Amino acid sequence: MPRAPRTLPQSFYAADAVTVAEALLGKLLRRDDVLLRITEVEAYAFPDDSANHCRMGRTPRNEPMWGPPGHAYVYLCYGMHNMLNLVTNSEGEGAAVLIRSCEPVSGLATIAQRRGRVRGPATLTGPGKVGAALALDTGWSGHPLYQRGGLVVLDAPAPAAILCGPRVGIDYADERDRLAPWRFAVADSPWVSQPKSLRRK
Repeated sequence: MPRAPRTLPQSFYAADAVTVAEALLGKLLRRDDVLLRITEVEAYAFPDDSANHCRMGRTPRNEPMWGPPGHAYVYLCYGMHNMLNLVTNSEGEGAAVLIRSCEPVSGLATIAQRRGRVRGPATLTGPGKVGAALALDTGWSGHPLYQRGGLVVLDAPAPAAILCGPRVGIDYADERDRLAPWRFAVADSPWVSQPKSLRRK
């Protein structure tokens, strides 16, 4: 009988956001009966990343992003999309990885109900879609991802090949940060948003 996947320890997240982002590809997100494979992520580094929510310092909204690592940071975008981020780095450094896209593994009926009966990759290719499939809201900010129960991240094999490219929706950032190749995705997967701007790493 196959062994159940282990929960990633808190120490997994205690590295810079770019390193953690790449390592998260292929890992599993689980909440209740919904199990998702992570297929696309974006890193938001610290310090000196003008696309980072923490670029202007601590606020009530971004407080969970300052650590400790291994916790969720969920923020509301455009008043309707709950975006899941996994906090990285050391405590006191505002950095995280945004989960952009996933592939469903189990809990398909629950996902379909939460996503309005959308089918195929459009179900989960986008961070707001992932948040909806997991039924997350900002109340999940600060939740420990390494403790059983609630929302957890489980270990799983890394993909055979990955893609990288610029992050999405950060027109406000400095050019250097707009062009930084800090978006990573599983190669040859249909469960990836905006794949045309990605290349093999």
